[in-house]
Amino acid sequence: MRKTLMAAGASAAIGLAANTLAPAKPAFAEDQLKVTSFGGAYQAALRKAYFEPFTKATGIKITEDEYNGENAKIRAMVQSNTVSWDVVDAWPVWVPILCDEGIIERIDWKKLELDPTKFLGGDMYDCGVPSVTTATVIAYDKDKLPNGPKTIADFFDTKRFPGKRGLAKSAYYKLEWALIADGVAVKDVYKVLNTAEGVDRAFKKLDTIKKDIIWFDTNAQAPQLLADGQVVMVQALNGRIYDAVKNSGKHFEIMWDTQAREFGVWTILKGSPHRDAAYKFIAFASSPQVQANLTHYIPYGPANKDAIALVDPTILPHLPNAPDHTNAWTVDSAFWNTKGEELRQRFTAWLAK
Repeated sequence: MRKTLMAAGASAAIGLAANTLAPAKPAFAEDQLKVTSFGGAYQAALRKAYFEPFTKATGIKITEDEYNGENAKIRAMVQSNTVSWDVVDAWPVWVPILCDEGIIERIDWKKLELDPTKFLGGDMYDCGVPSVTTATVIAYDKDKLPNGPKTIADFFDTKRFPGKRGLAKSAYYKLEWALIADGVAVKDVYKVLNTAEGVDRAFKKLDTIKKDIIWFDTNAQAPQLLADGQVVMVQALNGRIYDAVKNSGKHFEIMWDTQAREFGVWTILKGSPHRDAAYKFIAFASSPQVQANLTHYIPYGPANKDAIALVDPTILPHLPNAPDHTNAWTVDSAFWNTKGEELRQRFTAWLAK
């Protein structure tokens, strides 16, 4: 978690972006930037909404790279003084860790001319700027469950909704959902989970559906399990379900109740040879209109709160942070960094029983 909420100018996010939108000019050696993200449909969306427009506006050429969210390569680059990545689309859980280690830059919000209070998660990271909001949700097939689940408690109700449930094989999300289904208020989940009694309570709730769970390992398996009829409900990324509906004609439905929200986070590597260009890019990619444009390519919500009003009304209902998707919780990276190993070991032992 951010230890101190940086003071920031009240300038709107568009401020610096507007200043950097000079007519395109020939790219010199210093007018380049390497940006690394997660590949696939998401990076293709970033390319269309962020990378190409930024280069056109500023003349700064972006070279792309891809990774799987691991931080070992980032740490090795910085420690060996061989930094070749400038901006990294970070996995939020490790941002506070690398921040404390001095591997990534502390963000100067004044230099960005951005107000962190305008951003969902803006108070969570000393060394990052939230870029998008993603959601892990429960989804179901409307053809098989026309009166599908409405709350996370329904996911645990095998009498009203008999059949197998699909869950990713990890403690992540499951313990929080189990507690909420057992009556814990969303705002109190991590307070309860931070106690031995709370952990016992979560596993006891998971016991009630253990025999009805099909475990999977990759995000791509979730919609496939649903499509094949192997499960009646499944944990999935909202973007995967949206894609299955839009591009494969599936009649899947997302249950937005108690969605687990996480953020994409822009970070700058310590020792980046193009630090100024990195700040220009993050400022550009954080402006309301640019973030709203991303939603045309992928259904992830803008982190800049001012961007929501600019989103196409036909797209808005598919975003995690649509105004009516209110009963959500944000994954607490600091909690999982502190308690994660202990809970993962407990989860592995529970699976083996």
